[in-house]
Amino acid sequence: MKTKGELYRNPQRGKIAGVCAGIADYFGWEVWLIRIIIVSAVLLSGPFFIMAYIAAWFILDKKPGTTDKSVFGQMQGKGWYNREESHVEVKSRVWQAGEPPRQAFHDIKGRFDRLELRLRRMETYVTSPEFQLNREISRL
Repeated sequence: MKTKGELYRNPQRGKIAGVCAGIADYFGWEVWLIRIIIVSAVLLSGPFFIMAYIAAWFILDKKPGTTDKSVFGQMQGKGWYNREESHVEVKSRVWQAGEPPRQAFHDIKGRFDRLELRLRRMETYVTSPEFQLNREISRL
């Protein structure tokens, strides 16, 4: 188990209020596992866990910085930058958060394919007569 600081609700990944998603983020587990544990606890012990869930809903703050889901770039300075996460967490056990190795490999390969396409487009533009004309005009 790894702890990552404070416990927050994560309503973007959650179904009802994001309490289970926040607990999963805190411990580094999968959300579905936390949900199964909570539902089992409610079925086995009754209203105590329902009240605890509702209390956590009101007590825990929302996770900061979860409002912006944009993955594409935004203009900054003279160029575009990409907001995609630069790391991929691969899980070694089923209950850990992260991606299975095959999915992680597929995601990384997709990122490299998109980067290669961008690089080819930039090379095509830089070697085109249009780029040379724009450069000459900007020198005037």
